[in-house]
Amino acid sequence: MSRLTGKTAVITGGATGIGLASAKRFISEGAFVFIFGRRQDQLDAALATLGPNARAIQGSISSLSDLDRLYAAVKSERGTLDIVFANAGVGSQLKLGSITVEHIDEILDVNVKGTIFTVQKALPLMGPGGSIILTGSSAGTTGAPAFSLYGASKAAVRNLALTWGEDLKGTGIRVNVLSPACTATELAKAALGEEGMKVFAELNLLKRMADPEEVGAVAAFLASGDSSFMTASEVAVDGGLAQI
Repeated sequence: MSRLTGKTAVITGGATGIGLASAKRFISEGAFVFIFGRRQDQLDAALATLGPNARAIQGSISSLSDLDRLYAAVKSERGTLDIVFANAGVGSQLKLGSITVEHIDEILDVNVKGTIFTVQKALPLMGPGGSIILTGSSAGTTGAPAFSLYGASKAAVRNLALTWGEDLKGTGIRVNVLSPACTATELAKAALGEEGMKVFAELNLLKRMADPEEVGAVAAFLASGDSSFMTASEVAVDGGLAQI
């Protein structure tokens, strides 16, 4: 398919997992992709698989100067930007009673502040037909044990899309949320182990974890003109977890 031919995309958290799977899908559909992430070794490994239509910029979405470098690189090489996939995020299991100020600062700094400035700093490069995709989570809708802080941050992301849909009226730029449940990324496999993966797989109606490529396919849909009449919406890619 060539739904994204000629389009320029930025994917934060693009070196691994859902971000990398989405980058591969975007490129296969014709896009030029900038991936952004914190670890240079992971970015280098990702670039080796993505080919000539990708660039990598090292940095953190919690750093405004890093985001400035990212968008300066996009402007210098491509001039404009069509797609922003604000995918980078952090989270961990934290039961009530064990949450510290440091935990709050880290998770909200990345998942909320970082998402806000990832999008806000991209806007001067975007125009009519632009698509903004925010990574939410089923945890932003459900009450997931030990995920209150992470879930609250993802609920905030959902509300950002609702409000930004209003703020972007008349610009031709759309904003939507892609909300996966637990996905079989490298990080999830390392954190959960084989037994933990089985437990999480049983929580949804399809009784398995999502593959990153399945989530990337939905990201490509939201990035493309096939979703041209969608904005301020949430698309659940969660095996029905948050729907029951």
